[in-house]
Amino acid sequence: MTSTRPAPAAGPPRIPVEARPSAWVRMRGRLTGSDPLIGWLAPLGIALLALVLRLWRLGTPREFAFDETYYAKDAWSLLHHGYVRSHVDGADEKILDGTTTGLWTDDPSMIVHPDVGKWLIALGEWAFGMNPFGWRVSAAVAGALMVLVMCRLVRRMTGSTLLGCVAGLLLSLDGLHFVLSRLALLDIFLALFMLCGVACIVNDRDWSRARLARLVPDQVTHGWGPVRAMLWRPWLLAGGIAWGLAIGTKWTALYPLAAFGLLCWLWSAGARRTLGVRRAVLRSALTDGLPAFGYLVVLAGVVYTATWTGWMVHAEEYEEHLSSTQYTRYSHMDGDRAVAEGDATWPTAQEPDADGLGEVAQSLRSLWYYHRDVYTFHTHFLNDSEHTYASKPLGWLLLNRPVGVSADTGIEPGTRGCDAAPDSDCLRQVLLIGTPVIWWGGLLALLFAVVAWVGARDWRFGVAVVGTASTWLPWLLYDDRPIFLFYAVLTLPFLVLALTLTMGRLIGPSRAATPRRTTGVIVSGAFVVLALLNFAWFWPVLTHGLLTHGEWLDRIWFERWI
Repeated sequence: MTSTRPAPAAGPPRIPVEARPSAWVRMRGRLTGSDPLIGWLAPLGIALLALVLRLWRLGTPREFAFDETYYAKDAWSLLHHGYVRSHVDGADEKILDGTTTGLWTDDPSMIVHPDVGKWLIALGEWAFGMNPFGWRVSAAVAGALMVLVMCRLVRRMTGSTLLGCVAGLLLSLDGLHFVLSRLALLDIFLALFMLCGVACIVNDRDWSRARLARLVPDQVTHGWGPVRAMLWRPWLLAGGIAWGLAIGTKWTALYPLAAFGLLCWLWSAGARRTLGVRRAVLRSALTDGLPAFGYLVVLAGVVYTATWTGWMVHAEEYEEHLSSTQYTRYSHMDGDRAVAEGDATWPTAQEPDADGLGEVAQSLRSLWYYHRDVYTFHTHFLNDSEHTYASKPLGWLLLNRPVGVSADTGIEPGTRGCDAAPDSDCLRQVLLIGTPVIWWGGLLALLFAVVAWVGARDWRFGVAVVGTASTWLPWLLYDDRPIFLFYAVLTLPFLVLALTLTMGRLIGPSRAATPRRTTGVIVSGAFVVLALLNFAWFWPVLTHGLLTHGEWLDRIWFERWI
């Protein structure tokens, strides 16, 4: 009997097993066919655009905005004295009037963050003077460099220069990143060095897998695979330096360093398993994990310690003035009151000054005691404190509570350019807030990233998930102290990464004009345009622009944003 069933629809041609790229071919890299010139020129163009936006009216407002009052003066002291000194009362007003001498005492200041970010702020002050532009310009350069690193990182992960540029553009259009790039705070420098560290680890993944593929001509049937030939890891060397500088800006870089250090080991184990090594996870812990620990932890520790050189050169000043503080004498907390021992002090403060290497060892010991006191400050002395703009980290990804950096309110109609109605007024504000389209869209993309990483085992989405978890979740442990939304700038690159990878999935790998590709391009392009329009809408409250009261309220979408 003749069958009347229709013939099955023709599906995509199956690739014969012998024609599929082997693990060795896949491990040799994905960018061999891309244009390296365009791969650099396009990201540089995006970064240059970001820099121009951040330099525009950078000296406005002409005041110490938010915590600039600490870091700008600390940077000037580092530049001129080699360590951070205390300053006299009323120093802010005198600096804004042009006075920069006679404002610092001889006593060291109890700083609670390392010096790297402040040294970078000092570079701008050295070049342009002790004025708002001078103490903010380094942050603008750091923000633009971060955009460049984002472009190159995503290009490497996706093999697409276009997607890399989309990621950099989205990062440059985020309000939180934009405002932090125009303030003398530490967080933009921390975010830059952390992203460089992540990029180095991702680059090492490609570099080490390609090297393994060259070293192993056939499948490993016994043993460990290459060991001595894989000890040299130049990208991990660069990563150790970047992570050391990140920790030397703020200690919070320790969490993503630990997470990506583990990820580096697991990636190496996966590469060895692909080439046939048995018990690859355990064996890679020795062959790859220990060298990676040396590069990413030991080297980072050396770099971090070196960033305290100015402190150690002046260790005797700290031993004399800060070796017996409330933090040193801390015993326990009685409610919100610190109970301290009466006579606790650093042991080094009671020792005679040593010479040569003994002096170096003594300074290092004093630095250790200082770190202990700073840790006590962070973990015990801010608990249950309050701040107007403090926010719970659980809601950071939803932009639950922006930070008001600067405000000039009550501008009367007809004065200073205000054209409000007679019964209203005008104001200027700088608000630390992310671009909602990017953050809320990024949160949805992050949920998809979890599925794609766990379900499809796509390692690239794992970078977004691990990065978000390691930069955001640890703050849940400290939600009983004043912490702020802008700390989440470390999480922002991973939300942008999740968004860009999701766009790549929507568009698909094929360059043929298919309905899927057309739809993906339209949806992705529409999202980028929407992010641009959203950024433009918030531009006045990001740049101290003049608004009527009604225009300002149009941009304050929720009561908790006030």
